[in-house]
Amino acid sequence: MSAWIRLGEIELLPVSGGRLWIDGGNMFGVIPRMLWQQVAVPDEQHRILVETNCVLVRTGTSLGLIDTGYGSKAAEKIRNRYSMEPGLPLLRNLARCGVAPEDIDWLILSHLHFDHAGGATYRDPTGQLRPTFPRARHFVQQREWDDATGELPELAGAYFLDDFVPLLDAGQLERVQDAAEIVPGVSVALTGGHTRGHQMVVLHSEDSWAVYPGDLVPTAAHLETFWTLAYDQFPLTVRRLKPEIIHDIVSQHRIILFSHDPSTPAGLLNHAVDGKLEITTPWASR
Repeated sequence: MSAWIRLGEIELLPVSGGRLWIDGGNMFGVIPRMLWQQVAVPDEQHRILVETNCVLVRTGTSLGLIDTGYGSKAAEKIRNRYSMEPGLPLLRNLARCGVAPEDIDWLILSHLHFDHAGGATYRDPTGQLRPTFPRARHFVQQREWDDATGELPELAGAYFLDDFVPLLDAGQLERVQDAAEIVPGVSVALTGGHTRGHQMVVLHSEDSWAVYPGDLVPTAAHLETFWTLAYDQFPLTVRRLKPEIIHDIVSQHRIILFSHDPSTPAGLLNHAVDGKLEITTPWASR
């Protein structure tokens, strides 16, 4: 279990929504294997280990969550392809923190791909789809919702309606436009890039800040400008945005939260002697 991170009056805890194994070429796009395999060792099927780092957020008045991992609804052949963990890994890991699904007040979905939104719903014993977090308001960008539900042929296979339409049916979905404050100290901003409606999350309290850039910077290896995902719908947008986001994080001493790094879910970025970025984790478990 990762350590709690304190931002003034806000506390953050990266929580696994389940590990999986994804084709290394898909995770690193145009980067040659001879380079990416130095930071992510592939298995015999050319897959690398990837985490789904969700973030538990405790404010003075609420308990929230960023993203939900992949959940339990995927077909068996998909689960085998990615070597997904059985059951509901996010709920297991939240339970270890003493958190039950009904404790969550709000939930931000950075975007609606299965590895971020799949855990937002589940099938009950009768096969009925239900929200995993029965009290939570779920926040998603309007553009992301439009694309995810638009059944566009060019996005076939990118979205699964069972992951998020039940949230609308249950009256738990809130669609935002561009920038929005979710609760005091927690806001979202439309970035695009990975998807047209992708959003990042910014958290702050007193003089402390953290940023969850979602799949714009999924792992520490992706801090490099051209190390982007093959899944990115708008890769040139990612290449333009990422250096700006990272510059702000470094210059303003903000914590970065990685959505998919299996060993470093969060860290502070500093420039080393050679000019490259180095990551430190100066907080301790409690």
